[in-house]
Amino acid sequence: MATHDASTTPTTGAYADAHARSLSDPDGFWLEAAQAIDWTTPPTQAVDDSDAPLYRWFPDGVMNTAYNCLDRHVAAGRGDAVALIHDSAMTGEVTEYTYAQLTEKVAALAGALAAEGVGKGDRVLIYLPMIAEAPIAMLACARLGAVHSVVFGGFAPKELATRIDDAAPDVVLTCSGGIEPRRRVEYLPAVAEALEEARHTVRTVLVHHRDGFESSLQDVSERGGAQWKDWGEAVAAAEPAAPVDVRATDPLYVLYTSGTTGKPKGVVRDNGGHAVALRWTMENIYDVGPGEVMFTASDVGWVVGHSYIVYAPLLAGATSVLYEGKPVGTPDAGAFWRVISQHGAKSFFTAPTALRAIRRADPEGDLKDRYDLSCLKVLYAAGERLDPETQKWAEELLDIPVIDHWWQTETGWAVAANPVGLELLPVKTGSASVPSPGYDVVVLDGMGEPVEAGVEGNIAVRLPMPPGTLQTLWGDDQRFIDSYLSAFEGHYATGDSGIVDEDGYVFVLGRTDDVINVSGHRLSTGVLEAALATHPAVAECCVIGLADDFKGQRPAGYVVLKSGMDAPEPGSEEETTLFDEFKQAVRRGVGPVADFRDVAIVEALPKTRSGKILRKTMRQMADGEEYTVPSTIEDPSVLDSLKPLLSPRG
Repeated sequence: MATHDASTTPTTGAYADAHARSLSDPDGFWLEAAQAIDWTTPPTQAVDDSDAPLYRWFPDGVMNTAYNCLDRHVAAGRGDAVALIHDSAMTGEVTEYTYAQLTEKVAALAGALAAEGVGKGDRVLIYLPMIAEAPIAMLACARLGAVHSVVFGGFAPKELATRIDDAAPDVVLTCSGGIEPRRRVEYLPAVAEALEEARHTVRTVLVHHRDGFESSLQDVSERGGAQWKDWGEAVAAAEPAAPVDVRATDPLYVLYTSGTTGKPKGVVRDNGGHAVALRWTMENIYDVGPGEVMFTASDVGWVVGHSYIVYAPLLAGATSVLYEGKPVGTPDAGAFWRVISQHGAKSFFTAPTALRAIRRADPEGDLKDRYDLSCLKVLYAAGERLDPETQKWAEELLDIPVIDHWWQTETGWAVAANPVGLELLPVKTGSASVPSPGYDVVVLDGMGEPVEAGVEGNIAVRLPMPPGTLQTLWGDDQRFIDSYLSAFEGHYATGDSGIVDEDGYVFVLGRTDDVINVSGHRLSTGVLEAALATHPAVAECCVIGLADDFKGQRPAGYVVLKSGMDAPEPGSEEETTLFDEFKQAVRRGVGPVADFRDVAIVEALPKTRSGKILRKTMRQMADGEEYTVPSTIEDPSVLDSLKPLLSPRG
């Protein structure tokens, strides 16, 4: 196994010291970090490698995650501090919950779950939109030592059923439905259909009532073999539940990775390592502490929502904003700026796709000027690669650091980030900055050998992974090993390709299956997209590799134009000129080796609900392969509209 090359990371400063110590003395580093958590039994050991390559963190520690998120702040005299702000652009309502109020609501729901027989280790499936009941439900499960599995609200019944069968929950927590800008999504019929389709029998469904939906509790009460009960009545009839002690290694939640086919992959997060890691990141990466406001524009159904809407801000005693709305259209592209200004957010975390949507609708950023954003110190982006053009646009618009950082559902927190709380390092456009303390990031060739700085390869992390990362896959250790730990011995394979430059900065260029091989030259779609996005007409774009009998593959680009720009008439001189400019932009940025000739203008790009572009599906369509539309797709009609463009051609 290769050894850590200290020359590939910054060698001086608070970050360098922390990163070096985390690798040379992980026990000392993380046991010290664990002191920020309240323990019933403090751990004396950090990492347990007795079952390697399966590692466990703080094996002798005992604690409760919900207590650390809520009760301890009340006990410390901060019960009147605001813990959660629910801001609904859909209803126009803003509701604040203090730590004392949130503790009371969580204890009450935990009591209702306990009355339904839910206890330590039992599973509860949560199917809710972006309402306060979602984090309350998660924390209520944690309070009992139960394992929650949040499924993105609005998932199709079939996908919900597969997750019910895998997690085998005793109880489902849901509500009447979710509100979208142009429609209301009825949840109860979907839950009932999922229960009927699933092999596993759910014992109880608790339903939170929301006004304005057609389906009622009575409409579904005889379906699916479960007892359907009113959430409010169940809570009113129950006694509040106290926190239940759990081992640090006990599971906190199962979160299914997006785009799964067949048996879903349930990422398992533990209690102790998760709490320690997330509490550490709030201070040292995001620089957010007690009483300060963090606005994470994500969904509780995704890992970002788990980590930085619910758990991390509350572990730190901060205020978290839970936003029900969109980046544009609720009511306009100034929605995020309104939320930041109204609630005094110091830290803002969103996905690059949201920034591109705002840029497309308001390219000059005029709507930003309506709001006082002096409270905002840093903007963080994650979920997909932040293209350099969007990063530059946001930096110029906001005049603050705009930081891309990189992590995955599996890791639970940033593999690479700019550690603002330790020290703000220079921002390199296009880079996710440096490996976070605890992560020993390496770039490997196909044989598992380290490559030189600046050379693209497979990004991997030497084992053990730091606390807070996935422990295994639910019910399937071997699948965990086969999926993540077998490609490169002694390493976690991220599935991403990229480089680490001579300064130790990580550049994630795309998934390893997004690399295009053009006449023997391996080209990353991320590099090609970054070059194409430099053209001033491009709001967003994607590049895929099409099968080519002569070259192996050839790149093809799909461009969404900025708002206010009309696509030229097909076959017109204007179209030819514009396409030539697109091709020249790629030639300038990548070189003639890209052989970039295929380009098309489209109304929209197909994405998952978390903002990831469905490049693989597009490529399969273009090459005439069989494909499955991912269950996480945001708008299936976008793929339908692309079929004429993606029809197989030689």
